[in-house]
Amino acid sequence: MNSRSGISYFTDEHDLFRQTFRDFLEKEVKPHIDEWEKAGELPRSIYKKFGEMGFFGMTHEEKYGGSAGDMWYNVIFDEELARMNSGGFSASIGAHPMLAMTHLNHEGTEEQKQRYLVPGIKGEKVGCLAITERFGGSDVQAIRTTAVKDGDDYILNGSKTFITNGVLSDFLIIVAKTAPELKAKGISLFIVDRESDGLSATALDKLGWRASDTGEIAMDNVRVPASNLLGHENHGFFYIMQHFVSERLAMANGGVATSAYAMEVTLKYMNEREAFGRKINKFQVLRHHIAQMASEIEMNRQFCYSLYDRYQNGDYLVKEASMAKLVCTQMADRVVTQCLQMFGGYGFMEEYPMARMFRDTRLGQIGGGTSEILCEIISKIMIDKEGYQAPN
Repeated sequence: MNSRSGISYFTDEHDLFRQTFRDFLEKEVKPHIDEWEKAGELPRSIYKKFGEMGFFGMTHEEKYGGSAGDMWYNVIFDEELARMNSGGFSASIGAHPMLAMTHLNHEGTEEQKQRYLVPGIKGEKVGCLAITERFGGSDVQAIRTTAVKDGDDYILNGSKTFITNGVLSDFLIIVAKTAPELKAKGISLFIVDRESDGLSATALDKLGWRASDTGEIAMDNVRVPASNLLGHENHGFFYIMQHFVSERLAMANGGVATSAYAMEVTLKYMNEREAFGRKINKFQVLRHHIAQMASEIEMNRQFCYSLYDRYQNGDYLVKEASMAKLVCTQMADRVVTQCLQMFGGYGFMEEYPMARMFRDTRLGQIGGGTSEILCEIISKIMIDKEGYQAPN
C-alpha cells in the first residue's frame, strides 16, 4: 500500500524496497552529490555498489542475476533518485538499466546477455543508448549514421550527440541505418565496445544535469562483428518506438517526483523562514500556491500510476505516455519555478537546493522527445486518426 496516496499499487515488499533504497541513497550517494556535480561524472564505484545491492536487476530474470520483480520497482527507483536533487546523477545511473539494458534484455541474444547484461546488472559494465544526432533526435528516421555489411562485420560511420554516459560507458547501443533507402524501416541497433578502433567521444558542457557524463560520439570506420547486431536487421526503429513508451512514462513520473520533492523542501523552508513577525507559511497567497501545486502533483501522480498499471498489463500507450510526459514535465517546470520564488533571494543561491533543481528540471521538456514533438504525436492520434500499433 502506498501510504501517500492510499492506492494499492504498492505492496509491503515494494514499501520495504523503497525504504531500503532510500537509506542506501542517503548513505552512499547524497553526501557525494556536490563532488560529482563538480567532477561532471560519476565514479565507477557507485555503479558497482548499485550492482552489489541488486538495484540494476530488479526487473530482470534471476538467471541473469536479477530479482524478477515487477515494474513498480522501477517506479520507486525513479522516485527515490529524484530526492537526491541531481538530474545528472539520476540520468547517468538511470540510463544504464532503463535504456541500454532494456534493449539488451528485450532484443539481445543469449550470448549478448551473458557478455553485457549479466555484468551490467552487477555494475561491472556500464552502457548507454546512442540515438540522437545533430540532424535527428525525436525524428529518429532522420539519423545519418550508417552501418554497411562487410563480410562477417558491419562498418559504422557517423556521429551521435547528447548521449548520457556517452564518454565513460563500457559499451554503446548504437542506432544506425543499414538500409538508408528504406528510411525508418532500414534502421538497426548494434552493441559497440568502447575500445573499438575508430570510436571516439568528447564530453559536453551543459547548463544542468552536471553530474552526468554527456558526450558527443564520432565513428570513423568502426568495425563491429555481425554477432553484435541487436535484434533483427532493419527492425531497430520498431524497437526504439516500443521502448519510447517506457522512457516517457519514466520521465513523466520523474517530473512528478521532482515536483513532490521541490514541495517537500519548500514546505520545510517556509516553516523556518520568518517575515514581518511570522513564518511565511502563514501568508495566504503562499498557502494557496502550495494548495494549487499539491493538487496538480497528486492528480498527475495518479495519472502516471494508472498508466503504469495499464502498461504492465500489456497496453500499448503511445498517446497516453506522450500526454503524461508532456504535462508532467511542464508541471515540474512550473512547480520548481514557483518553489524557487518562495525561497526569495536564497532560491538563487547555489548553497540552497532550488538553484540546481531549477537548472536540471528544464531538460524534462527536451530529452526523450520535446514537448513540441509530443504535441504532434498526440495531434496525429486525436485529429488525423493515425494509429500506433505495438511492434510484433
